[in-house]
Amino acid sequence: MKRLEESELIFGRMMTVSEPHLIARYNQALAGFGLPQTKLDNFRLDMTGFSPEVAKELKDPQYLDPHGINRRFIILSPEQQYLPVVHTAFSNTGQLMHQFFDGNRRAINALTIKDVIYGEIDDPVLEPRDIEDLLTIEQVQFKVFTGENLASQALELRLLIDRLKKEPNAWRDDAMLNQMVQLAKATGDIRTNDLVPTEVVFRHNTFWSSHFGGVYVFIDEDQTTVIGDASAPGFRRSRPWQVSYIDRRDSDLVFRFLVDTGRIDMPRGSWIERSGYLEHRVEMLVAMLAHHAEPDRRHNPSDRRWIKSWINNNTDLVDEEGTLPFLLWASREYESWEGLDLDEVDGRGKFILSRAKPDHPDAWLVNRLISDFVPFDFVSRFVFNKPTFYQDYEKWSEGLREHVVETVVDTYLEDKEDLRERLYGLDD
Repeated sequence: MKRLEESELIFGRMMTVSEPHLIARYNQALAGFGLPQTKLDNFRLDMTGFSPEVAKELKDPQYLDPHGINRRFIILSPEQQYLPVVHTAFSNTGQLMHQFFDGNRRAINALTIKDVIYGEIDDPVLEPRDIEDLLTIEQVQFKVFTGENLASQALELRLLIDRLKKEPNAWRDDAMLNQMVQLAKATGDIRTNDLVPTEVVFRHNTFWSSHFGGVYVFIDEDQTTVIGDASAPGFRRSRPWQVSYIDRRDSDLVFRFLVDTGRIDMPRGSWIERSGYLEHRVEMLVAMLAHHAEPDRRHNPSDRRWIKSWINNNTDLVDEEGTLPFLLWASREYESWEGLDLDEVDGRGKFILSRAKPDHPDAWLVNRLISDFVPFDFVSRFVFNKPTFYQDYEKWSEGLREHVVETVVDTYLEDKEDLRERLYGLDD
């Protein structure tokens, strides 16, 4: 993983914490969770406050995510909103955190001047034992605490102010007035500094969960659809009138669901030709085939002349594997504007040629699902499905790892917005 870290393909764009007062605040939050304090003099944070260095020190990569549910968070700075989430069991953790930051911007800005904000994204499930447990999570509530108890003190001061305004003789209560003075010394003027987060309950919409081998839950107005391993506990057991279950190995049925619910962008010449989507798939596939066939050789799949030469020299391998002839055939069909009859294409082939509908709210999650069916496209895996990308990386040869890192850095990190718009139609 060292090469990934040096290239910022893992733990990239994180916030470094080295100021003693911020480390002390972080330790207050750890103590609030009942965890040992860190002895590190610097470490990095993601949006939720997860630190790979602290995880290593505590020998617990789940220290902010016990049982992979009710995710904990530690906020030292409002700037954490612009960081990635690098360790989570749910795909929508980042979305929920963004909603919390957006809904409580003034309170977060004010509190983090003097204090740390910490807590957990609370839902009804303590530990998921089957898929039904995941389906019970319809909304979450942010349980919020502060290291110096500023939020609670601000709430107490606000109640005393209300009492002072509404009770005719409250101004004669010297004890109450002294208490208000002491609270104000800690909180400042709460008429201008909002120290109490008020937006704390959010819907738990469509998501992917790492539990039970990976489960996708798509929520529509009148139906919830679960896509996962048919052998997972609770699969096809609950609410058949409301929940539809699809075995993820049934690629045709998965694709049909995405089409019927308007989540898939069918392969059309209008975007296929302009995006270079099929050329990208060919490059990814040839890279995989070449490196697996000759792991010790240097390959150059980004050069079209090299690709053509390699194909001509490895026709037996290409024909036996079968995917490349299919891609080249599809490219010729679109070049002549004849289009394709997808009824003649198997489920895996449909996914190779398609992408998520860019303007659908679930576009990122659908592209993640598509990447499950197109494992050779390592760029798509990295963009939408980083946990699986890292699992793949561990299995590759050194030569392939080097090529993948160079390709992702050159084609994606150099201009993320351009690649996402060009290949997937996504407008940030």
